[in-house]
This record gives sequence, C-alpha cells and structure tokens, in this order.
Amino acid sequence: MIIGRCVGENSLIDVNFISKEMPKVGEYVSLKYDGKIILGMIESLIRGSVSLNGDIYDPNTIEKIREIEGKDYYIKGNIRILGDVDDNLRIPRTPAPPGTEIQVANEEILRKIFKLDNGLKIGNLISQEDVGVKLNINNMVSRHLAILAMTGAGKSNTVSVLIDGLLEYNGCILIFDMHGEYVDAEFKNGTVNPIDPIINPVYMSFSEIKGLANIPSSAYIQERYFREAYKEANAVVRSGESDTRDFLEIMRRVLEKWYNTEIFRGKEINSSEKSKIMDVINKMDDLKTKYDNLLNINGSNILSELKLGVANVIDLGQTDESAAEVIVSHILRNALKSRKAAIHKKEENFYEKHLNFPVFFIMEEAHILAPKNRNPSSKYWISRVAREGRKFGLGLCLVSQSPKSVDPDALSQANNMIILRLVEPQDQRHVQSASESLSEDLVKQLPSLNVGEAIVLGLMVKVPTLVKIDEFKGRTVGDDINIIDQWQSIKDKELNDIKDQKDEFKQLGGNY
Repeated sequence: MIIGRCVGENSLIDVNFISKEMPKVGEYVSLKYDGKIILGMIESLIRGSVSLNGDIYDPNTIEKIREIEGKDYYIKGNIRILGDVDDNLRIPRTPAPPGTEIQVANEEILRKIFKLDNGLKIGNLISQEDVGVKLNINNMVSRHLAILAMTGAGKSNTVSVLIDGLLEYNGCILIFDMHGEYVDAEFKNGTVNPIDPIINPVYMSFSEIKGLANIPSSAYIQERYFREAYKEANAVVRSGESDTRDFLEIMRRVLEKWYNTEIFRGKEINSSEKSKIMDVINKMDDLKTKYDNLLNINGSNILSELKLGVANVIDLGQTDESAAEVIVSHILRNALKSRKAAIHKKEENFYEKHLNFPVFFIMEEAHILAPKNRNPSSKYWISRVAREGRKFGLGLCLVSQSPKSVDPDALSQANNMIILRLVEPQDQRHVQSASESLSEDLVKQLPSLNVGEAIVLGLMVKVPTLVKIDEFKGRTVGDDINIIDQWQSIKDKELNDIKDQKDEFKQLGGNY
C-alpha cells in the first residue's frame, strides 16, 4: 500500500515524506529506487493543515474553515533508512529521489529481515503483530545487554521471557537476585538452582578481604601485618592443621601470636608497631561482626555450583548492599580469571577449578551494583567483564529502573538494549548518550510506550525495532503486590480469629 512520497532534500540515512494517509510511528516502509528495495522506519509524524495555519487567532474562524474544507490536512514525516533488503541491509550509496513512492513494508520483506535460526523469540512487532522478533543469542551474550524501564513498565516480565528463552538452549545464566524474585520461579524450559550467598575466604583475593577489613593502602604497616596474617592463615587452612575452620579466626590468632610474643619474622616489634597490630585485630573483629554470615570456610567455590540449562540464582534479598557488592565482585573476578585459565588451557588445582562454559550474568538493580556516583568493587568488576568478557564467553545483562543512576561507562559497553517506557528526561538523555543507535526521534517515543512495549536495538537485531514483549507464562514473585487483596485477607483472618475465640468461650460456658 502506497502511503506517501518523498519530498524536499533527502540524505543517505534520512527521507522526508508527505502523505494523505496516517501511518504509524515505528512502522516499517519500503522504497524502490535505483533497482533496489530499501527498508526504512517511520520515526516522526506531523499532521497539519494548509488552511488552518498558525496565523489564525480566532477559534470561531477555525471552526468555519473546518466546516468548509472538511478533512483538508496533510501528514509530514521522517523515515530513517535502514538498508537494502537484498544486500544485508547495507545503506545505499545514493539518496532517494524526490517523489519516490513509499509503501508499507509487506510481510514477506519483514519475515526476511527478522528470520533468524536458533534465535530467542522476545515478542512481535508492534506495527505488524503477525511478525515475530527473535534475538541473536551469540551477539546478545557476547556484546552485553541493558534492560531499562521505569517501574511497572514490564521489566521483570522481559527478564523472565529472556531467561526462559535462554534455558531452551541449555544456557548458563547466573541471576544476582536483589529482591528474591527468581528463587521460587517456575520456567517452562528449565528449573531454578538456588545458590547460597556465601563466600569461602580461601577463594578470596587478598585485595578483596583487605577491602572488607577497611584497611586503606596508605596504612602500609597495617597492610603488611594483614597480608602476612592472610598468607599464614591460607597456608594453615590448606594444610588442614587447624582445630577451627573459621578463616577469620585463624587470621586473628596469627595476629594475636605476633602481638603477644613481640616477635614478627624474627624481629622485635616495638610499641608503635604493636599498636598497629592491635588496630588490625580490631578491624578483624569489625569485619567478623559485619560479614560473619557472608564468609564461611565450609562454603564451596560458587562457580563450581553453576549448572547448564537451569536458572542459577543467588538470592541477595536478605543481604545488605555492601555484602551484595562483595559477592558480585568476588564472583565476577573469579569468573574472569577462571575463563581466562580455561581458554588458555592452564593446569587446574583443587582450589582453582576451571569454568568450562560461557556464562550470562543478569544484574538486577544495576544502579546499586554499578552506580554512577560511587565506586564499589562490584562496579569495577562489572566494567572489567563488560570490556574483556566477550573474548572469554562472559556476558552481562544490566537491569535497572533508574538508568540515570547507572555508571555510564558500564552502560556504554552494552551494545544491545531493550528499553521499555521511560518518562524521566534525565533517564532518556543518559540512555541516549550510551547508545549510538538510539535516535532523538526514538527517544521521543519512550514516554508513549504501553506496558510491555519496548524499543529493541543493537547487534542482537538487524534493525531497531518496536516490539510488544511476549507475556511470560511461568511464575515469579516480581509482580506488583495487590494491596487491596492483602488488606482484605488480613482483615478476614482477624475476623475469623475473633469468631473462633467467641466460639471457644461459648463452649466453655462464658461470655465473650
């Protein structure tokens, strides 16, 4: 169907058109010129009238003109050129001639564009509902993904559809579950493998555990004693000679030994250095108090608990933000190290087993784990994996309802985006600055998206796409709470309790 013709000056990537028919923003169109079929997307529309222009200031005059002219309006719009349908969507070398017909892209063209073997179906085109949209899994995982939306726009549903789709291909997914949404989830294509948020200190690096103890690098004397105690405790644990399996307790005993014997590595410890050792002991006590539930010498290496074809979930809902940051940074650091060792075929040992398959990490609440204005260790390792993970089969999915609060460096590393409704202008600008594919006209569409509708763009799709995300058919606990139902159920329970008490009193012959 012809919907208009090109007018004015057109470029290789932009076409202006005028029409008497009303198309839809986001609708795909085709243009035929120079022996080619060129695909485009309508990015903006304006409806106007020659008769009713901005120089008329009397509403009554406007009404009279409307009665005389009827539907005397025109539609102007802008089309973004996406490429040659028959040449792998390469941008043509010549612009469309003025007057070129613009047609709605037929189903045959769209199926050709969106056909993808072994793809992950995410939904259907908003403008042509019969055409399904699949994502290129390799490009999604290796080039990273961001899922961004305001609260209530369909973010949790999108993540669940994505997880279920990856499980169909026996994917290894590790979800950092900040609100306990996925621990009891039910997926059509796989089960859930819950993993306790516990770290065995044996698998921690010195810098990790030093950070937990809050020993700054400038405190070089404290750092020296802490480092030596860490080394000695590690040796004791690995030898199995200690009567306790508490790594922090072993470190504390080592420090106390030096403090009480006044000898360190064969040299006498003066009073000033003894006070430094006591400072370290006090920090060890603070560390144990704060992170006692996080560190467990009997814990396994978390990476060894990952399984293929299931949703591996670490429930961080019961931990505070600082503990969550520690767990995330620990896992990402070890995953990157382990995958490098596996790729380069380094020899394994008991404490360093290789991670022999790719992993896709889903980071819920990315604005907490990789914040814009703070520098937790999790932010550093998210950025490291974002930059280096592609070579080693580690992918990231950053999920947030506050894009403006996410570190721009981490966000810019996500070469794929699923953006649902965003109303906040700062969020929109932040997302646009992180994505080369998100045009100004597409940004303007974000506030008007309905629940479950999204702009999908990046290397995982051939062209930017407006998609109605499929409805997740399984079960999670991420949906909004039905406040009225909960109030009513609690009230009903209270009334039933009162009734039971009355019945009990009557049976005993008393008055309530």
